Amino acid sequence: MTRTEEQIALIGAGPSGLAAARNLQKEGLPFQGFEAYADVGGLWNIANPRSTVYESAHLISSKRTTEFSEFPMADTVADYPSHAELMRYFSAFADKFELRRHFRFNTRVLRVEPAGEGAAPLWRVRWSEGEGNGESRWQEALFKGVVIANGTLAEPSMPQFQGEFSGELLHTSRYKSAKQFTDKRVLLIGAGNSGCDIAVDAVHYARSIDISVRRGYYFVPKYVFGKPADTLGGKRPLPAWLKQKVDSTVLKWFTGDPVRFGFPKPEYKMYESHPVVNSLILHHLGHGDIKVRPDVDRFEGRTVHFKDGSLAEYDMVLAATGYKLHYPFIERALLNWQGMAPRLYLNIFAPAYDNLAVVGMIEASGIGWQGRYEQGELVARVFKAQGEKAALFKQAKLGPPPDMSGGYKYLQLERMSYYVHKDTYRNAVRAASKALA
Repeated sequence: MTRTEEQIALIGAGPSGLAAARNLQKEGLPFQGFEAYADVGGLWNIANPRSTVYESAHLISSKRTTEFSEFPMADTVADYPSHAELMRYFSAFADKFELRRHFRFNTRVLRVEPAGEGAAPLWRVRWSEGEGNGESRWQEALFKGVVIANGTLAEPSMPQFQGEFSGELLHTSRYKSAKQFTDKRVLLIGAGNSGCDIAVDAVHYARSIDISVRRGYYFVPKYVFGKPADTLGGKRPLPAWLKQKVDSTVLKWFTGDPVRFGFPKPEYKMYESHPVVNSLILHHLGHGDIKVRPDVDRFEGRTVHFKDGSLAEYDMVLAATGYKLHYPFIERALLNWQGMAPRLYLNIFAPAYDNLAVVGMIEASGIGWQGRYEQGELVARVFKAQGEKAALFKQAKLGPPPDMSGGYKYLQLERMSYYVHKDTYRNAVRAASKALA
């Protein structure tokens, strides 16, 4: 039995946690995984009480740009798989590489803190086991290092609204089935990917469905020329300015101008915020099934007042306002938290420590799980590195951070605070991994 002082503590058994587990395993690094739920899958396991997926949830990226390269999805799997198909995939991945045996399930991590001084201290990890997850049953041990991989889409970001709404006010994290909308007047706040997916669901059950937006969006169809849109494009990446110009022109051929349906004109260029991969919303807007409303000003009973002076009555308001980073078990200073997110080298490594890493704190158009897998690969190699290679990586980590924007000027939003350009980022992570091989 390997002593915990010689093991890495790995937090989370969702896609990012599985990616990290597989790479620690490949490098022969002993580790102990912790997962709050009873099985793998993270948010894609709809049986998990912390899951934020809903019955109709599917990938917004295609399977070939999302899957783990060493474990491709079967040809029989749909281009855009459902959460049920994805749960089977993650379960099969865990079975293939015998990853479950490394995890303590039904175990919630309560506290992570350094147990010594210097850049590579032992880490004291405290956890509770059992269905109740009560702190009275906690245990703790010292570990050689820590990898945080508990995901980014579990903690709802619920804005504060002026006034009070006397109907149902929910965040999309509590939405599971379109039957919740039956015969109700519904207002959705936010037109991101989840908001638009849910609006499309709602038209079949709600008495009416409006969607409130504060900014314009770029809508990308899932299929272009009969193929998944994210599988198209040349092998040589275009400069940012040219790709924005070309893709926004092509997009208008397929989706038209969303402004004619009531959306504001985007005050930013394409790819400077995450695009909405959903053209069905435009279909339903064009058929009058959904109405666009401006930003909310205040609530008054069941009346919602909008910032253009208009108002309407609703039975349910559903906030599709996204999620916030949530690492409640570790002090923010240890992760170099600045503003809306931690500032980590390559979105992975805490500057002050050589044995503390985060896998999965990344967002990019088309990054897929392979992008997280490559993060896990780099983490495992860094934790294993010794001598000159380790010293060179540490020197790079303490130097000026590389520009991962790819030339794009991303909007300064909370959900964009850890956004990167896919190709630029993956190239940097791969290069760092190769240098440590």
